[in-house]
Amino acid sequence: MSLLRSNLAHMAGGFVLMGGWAVFANAAHPMPTPLVSGVVQGVLSATITLALKAVIEHLLPRISGLPGLILPPLACATISVTLLSLVHRAVGTPEVAATLALPVTVATSYAALYNHRLRHAP
Repeated sequence: MSLLRSNLAHMAGGFVLMGGWAVFANAAHPMPTPLVSGVVQGVLSATITLALKAVIEHLLPRISGLPGLILPPLACATISVTLLSLVHRAVGTPEVAATLALPVTVATSYAALYNHRLRHAP
């Protein structure tokens, strides 16, 4: 199995990178707030990454042409923004906008690039 198709690699990358970002985005607040935000974001990023990957792979043979390039990443962006906003507000993350800025951008870019790569893979 290639690294491109590895669920574990995708999830681990999402957890470490986006969890670390959330710690950084909330670093001005007293501990354990940055750590809690980081763990929450890491778990959410790992879960969302797996879900986005599954959605893209599921839609791959079902939507073709330009809609196939646009709709899966758009759906992924909507899912990411909604879920992350709700959960971070629920756990009391103080810097929600800063915490979400990078993960939503990365998740949407990831979805677009992964979708494109699978659609144009040899």
